[in-house]
Amino acid sequence: MSGVVREMAGARVLVFGTDGSPVRDDRDAVDLIGDVLGAGAAWAAIPVERLGEDFFVLSTRIAGDAIQKFVNYGIGLAVVGDIARRLAHSGPLRDFVYESNRGRHVWFVASLDELEGRLAAA
Repeated sequence: MSGVVREMAGARVLVFGTDGSPVRDDRDAVDLIGDVLGAGAAWAAIPVERLGEDFFVLSTRIAGDAIQKFVNYGIGLAVVGDIARRLAHSGPLRDFVYESNRGRHVWFVASLDELEGRLAAA
């Protein structure tokens, strides 16, 4: 397992470190899901440093395919970190993040504190 389990607002969250393998495709997402399930967690918190630039280019389908795996397995996904620069340069990404953050399964948050606040409010 490449993360640490934390209790956040009553939810078990597997918080991944920045030093692990990057998420390049949906197979990498399935590896992370295996870690989450093995830890008995309901959420994965993945730092933006683990996601390559292609993840944030929606036309590559990397983000959509990876996120779909988390949704299919019923695991919440939080992408943690600053993506303001990426949002400033991509209207479609801005829309995608906005819609994701309106839901209950995939959130883009700036920090673990923000994630904990969102979990507490959910």
